[in-house]
Amino acid sequence: MIRKMLSAVAAAALMSAAATAREPADADEAKALEIYRTIIAMRTAKGHGQVPKMAQYLAGELKAAGFSGEDIHILPVEETAGLVVRYRGDGSSGKKPILFLGHMDVVDANPEDWELDPFELTEKDGYFFGRGTIDNKYGIMNLTQTFIRLKKEGFTPNRDLVLAFSGDEETGMLTTRMLAYDRKDLTDAEFALNADAGGGSLGPNGEALGYGVQAAEKTYVTFEVTAHNPGGHSSRPRADNAIYDLAAALKAVQDYQFPVMWNDITLATFASLGPALGGDLGEAMVKFSENPKNKKAARRLAEEGSYIGSTRTTCVATMLKAGHAENALPQSATATINCRIFPGVSVDDVKATLADVIDNEALEITTLGDPTDSPVSELRPDVLAALSKAVHARYPDLPIGSYMESGGTDGMHYRKAGVPTLAISAAFIKESDMYAHGLNERMPVDGFYDGLDHWMVIMKELAGPAAE
Repeated sequence: MIRKMLSAVAAAALMSAAATAREPADADEAKALEIYRTIIAMRTAKGHGQVPKMAQYLAGELKAAGFSGEDIHILPVEETAGLVVRYRGDGSSGKKPILFLGHMDVVDANPEDWELDPFELTEKDGYFFGRGTIDNKYGIMNLTQTFIRLKKEGFTPNRDLVLAFSGDEETGMLTTRMLAYDRKDLTDAEFALNADAGGGSLGPNGEALGYGVQAAEKTYVTFEVTAHNPGGHSSRPRADNAIYDLAAALKAVQDYQFPVMWNDITLATFASLGPALGGDLGEAMVKFSENPKNKKAARRLAEEGSYIGSTRTTCVATMLKAGHAENALPQSATATINCRIFPGVSVDDVKATLADVIDNEALEITTLGDPTDSPVSELRPDVLAALSKAVHARYPDLPIGSYMESGGTDGMHYRKAGVPTLAISAAFIKESDMYAHGLNERMPVDGFYDGLDHWMVIMKELAGPAAE
């Protein structure tokens, strides 16, 4: 009986949610939602082998819209794949192509931890829930549906437009590196626009505060710190212990803050965002933009996870492994430390700083992978004009400025490969709704639909026929 009652309650809740769901207004919105729902259902996290399936699906949708098979390339790399689609122009501009970036993979999600199935798009309480709803399947869907709509309209760009979707941005970026460095025959462009960053900030009541263009990224690097020890039987403790030595090192890293840093982008970001945000945080932004040596303002910014990365290099422990048996002293203990390095600071300098902070020569510090330094991209007037038209159609006169990303995206590799890259997502979201990589990731339903014309406007402005 109790089970039947619970089932009835659940059914009533679903009916209520369905009754308040926003229906697509036309066939274009319906197609966008169909693509979104389909790709959210694909578990494109590392180890699940679903990225090639998603690439095939998107390729099929674009082929059905009229794109030639010779202009669609699925490029396998190990278990994942990249996807490149060329929208051929008439060449009348005489300019190189524009590249549009996004990534098909997601950070994995454990369904048991979520309130809703992360791999089923669910509309509830004014949100779309599901892994990738923000990062980055909204961007992938939006660029794809824009290509489909433009093709259906018969639009002919004055230069080639190229989609370049990676398949492992969240992990090794092997597809990103392949597309940026090894397949320049497909991805060489005058500049790139990235759907995986940038976007609008909304206040607690949904009011638009400003729009940020991601024009720079911090270097992403991971170190392993390892303590070694002869070990022994747990009944005979030693004065030295690999786990304790590592714990002391991690405590030292936790207590250390890298020096405050700034550049023209970060100062301009705080100068424009501070007045709109208001409060003590907004005041700190303004004071920092006026005098970045203001220690009180810097301390206030460092209290905010969203902004500390804009003022300094950060390093944080993210993983641990130690010991080999419950009744044995540990012979090794290893911590993974992930750092986001401010532009202009080298990986070697950060590694040396960590060694000084840990202050234990017996511990080994190893750099993982091949860290990428990425230059700053200038905010192009033509992109700013096109973006302003798209943004101001939704929020008239909203301030637009550039900023530096604390995290890392595919854009770092294209910048390094000589393709200036700006990230200009269609998403507008509250800070309190940012659950990318976390539990119950969500996208506001109104924001989903309101952003569907974003890339339409931008592509037409940048590659449409010249005004007569």
